[in-house]
Amino acid sequence: MKRLFLAGALLLAMLIPATAANAALTGEYARFTTCPTANSGVDLCLYAETLSGSFKVGAKTTPIVNPVVLKGGLDSDDGSIFGNLTFVAPTDGVTLSKTPQPVPGGLTGIVAPSWWPSLLKELFNETINNGFTGVTATLELAGPPSSIKFVPLNALTAKGTALSMPVKVKLGNSFLGSNCYIGSNSSPIQLNLTTGTTSPPPPNTPISGSPGEGSGDGNIIALKGNRLVDNSFAAPGANGCGGLFSFLVDPFVNSIVGVPSAAGTNSAILEGNTYIASASSVRERR
Repeated sequence: MKRLFLAGALLLAMLIPATAANAALTGEYARFTTCPTANSGVDLCLYAETLSGSFKVGAKTTPIVNPVVLKGGLDSDDGSIFGNLTFVAPTDGVTLSKTPQPVPGGLTGIVAPSWWPSLLKELFNETINNGFTGVTATLELAGPPSSIKFVPLNALTAKGTALSMPVKVKLGNSFLGSNCYIGSNSSPIQLNLTTGTTSPPPPNTPISGSPGEGSGDGNIIALKGNRLVDNSFAAPGANGCGGLFSFLVDPFVNSIVGVPSAAGTNSAILEGNTYIASASSVRERR
C-alpha cells in the first residue's frame, strides 16, 4: 500500500509545479545537478547509486566495492510515470559512471600458454614477474542513453523489469591493454533487472530483489536499500585483449573467465539507493 502511495505522490508531483525556489540545488536536490531539465520534455530526474552486490560472468564473480552511479532524465510520452519513458543523458554526459572494480585473484597463478609466440610469452611473464597481476572490471553502457529503460512502477511494486540496459565489461590490466572487453556495442550483455524475483533458465535458480524502503515528500521518491537482480542474461566472448595479439589473447581470456557463457550461468546483483524527482521541482530550484 505504501509503495502505491509513493507512486501516486510522484505522479501528482509531475503534474503540479513546485512552489519553492532557491538559487542552487542543495540538500536532497544536489544529486540532481546534472539532470537535463533544460529539455522541456524531461518529466523525471533519476539518480541511482549501486553501493554493493556482485557481477558474475562465466566463472568469475566480481564484488561491487566501489560505488557506481546511473543518472539522467526521463521523458514521458504522456507526461506521467505510466507512459513510455525515454532516458535522456545528464548534462555532464556521464550516464553510467565508469567505476573499476577489483577482480579477485586477477592473473595470479596464471601461466602463459605454451603455444604462444615467444615474444608474447615473454611480455606476459614480464608483466607477471613485475607484480602487475591485478585486473579490474568496469561496467560500461553499450549503447546510447536512450537504450536504457526504467519503469518506476515496476521498481516500486517489484513486478516485471524495473531497469534494462545493454552493457559491456572492460577488463583492465597492463598486459590486456586498454581495449579488452567482454561484450561490445554490437554484441552487448543485455541486463533486465527486477526488484522482484527472477525467472532464469537452468541451471540458475531464482533470486529475489527488493524495492527497498520507500519515502518521499511529494517531489522526491527515495528507495533506500533496494536490490536489483538478473540471472537470465548471456555473455559473449572477449574482444580486443592484448592489442595486436588479440587473436591469441582473446581465447586466453575466454578460457580464464569462462566466456562465452549462456543464459542461466551469469548473474547481476545491484544493491543501493534510487532517487526519483519530478523535473518540475528541480527546475523550480535552479
